[in-house]
Amino acid sequence: MKMVYKGKTKDVYSLENGNYLLKFKDDATGENGVFDPGANTVGVTIEGLGMDALKLTTYFYTMLNDMGVVNHFVKSNLEDGTMEVKPAKKFGKGLEVICRLKAVGSFFRRYGDYCENGQPLDYFVEVTLKDDDRCDPPITKDALDMLGILSKEQYEVLKADTIKITKIVQDVLAKKGATLYDIKFEFGIVDGKVILIDEISGGNMRAMKDGKFLEPLEYAPLILG
Repeated sequence: MKMVYKGKTKDVYSLENGNYLLKFKDDATGENGVFDPGANTVGVTIEGLGMDALKLTTYFYTMLNDMGVVNHFVKSNLEDGTMEVKPAKKFGKGLEVICRLKAVGSFFRRYGDYCENGQPLDYFVEVTLKDDDRCDPPITKDALDMLGILSKEQYEVLKADTIKITKIVQDVLAKKGATLYDIKFEFGIVDGKVILIDEISGGNMRAMKDGKFLEPLEYAPLILG
């Protein structure tokens, strides 16, 4: 097993069978010690976050597999905090895909003159480049195509799957009395298809329950019961 990438929230290792092994960590994105799923730097370390993220990711990927939604998940090992996945080719240097149901976070900071904080959004899908130096700039479908990062046809697949998966997560949270505000995904190419990769966890979403936003460690107990 060889390390191929040291990430913000996970380390990636190559396996002899050609797959990758993701090792989950307790680091989360944020600023000045405050968790923020929309931030592009590690800003806080939360004990137990890595294991919670792995449990939730395993739960959601297993659900998606049962529903026929293709993804890169192979299996997980909760004892050592790892998940085996199929190797995926990134789009460019990597993309993040956000589905927004409420105008909060960076969306409200950018467009606050035209919306109210918390205003409902109709499954607004936004793609950003993974580029820390440029603060993960948003990019349009046309720009993605013209720059050779993602074709227009691939974009439509990515967008449709993003909305479909968001609705699945939203429904799970709604049954637990929580309201999803936004969620972040990553996609890649596996076997020539655009599919969901990386994780689905409390560190990638923002949801409210009983009048307050859920903290990262509150998602697993709420969803897994």
